[in-house]
Amino acid sequence: MIDVKATLSSAEEKMEMGVMYLEEQLSRVRAGRANVAILAGVKVESYGSMVPLNQVANVSTPDARTIAIRPWDKKQIRIIEKAIMDSDVGITPENNGEIIRLGIPQPTEERRRELAKQCNKMGEQTKVQIRNIRADIKEKLKKAIKDGLSEDLEKDAENDLQKIHDKMIKNVEELLAAKEKEIMTV
Repeated sequence: MIDVKATLSSAEEKMEMGVMYLEEQLSRVRAGRANVAILAGVKVESYGSMVPLNQVANVSTPDARTIAIRPWDKKQIRIIEKAIMDSDVGITPENNGEIIRLGIPQPTEERRRELAKQCNKMGEQTKVQIRNIRADIKEKLKKAIKDGLSEDLEKDAENDLQKIHDKMIKNVEELLAAKEKEIMTV
């Protein structure tokens, strides 16, 4: 027989993972403000292995429009620059021999709308993922009735599942609203 509590907690965990993934993806979207998260995917070759940028340099935001990268080993400045150029960040780095600076351009109104649309698409994918998890668990609960689960327990579990689903969808919508506000603020 199915363990209803374990099934519901595993469903909630899967849904939370989807929300966390969305949050990570949204943090990488450039909204016109300097944010070190946009460099999270940049890998740099360091002594024969590929490592994240933040393991070979100090990455900071001295102001709202600039990201400063100070390599710990000054010999790696060219390698870091090349890694940024080869990545999908889309910003040309400038260096003064000690620090690499990335100037974050102010996005146009059209670009901001595009970014908001892109974020909404990511959010919609997460919502679909959450709904699919809910549907899978509902299916398991329906099958569990045949295995001896009482219909009352199944209905209660379905209600709990719906509450978890609603909470996760609300989280996604709050994340999207906050990101859209950030993007559209000039």
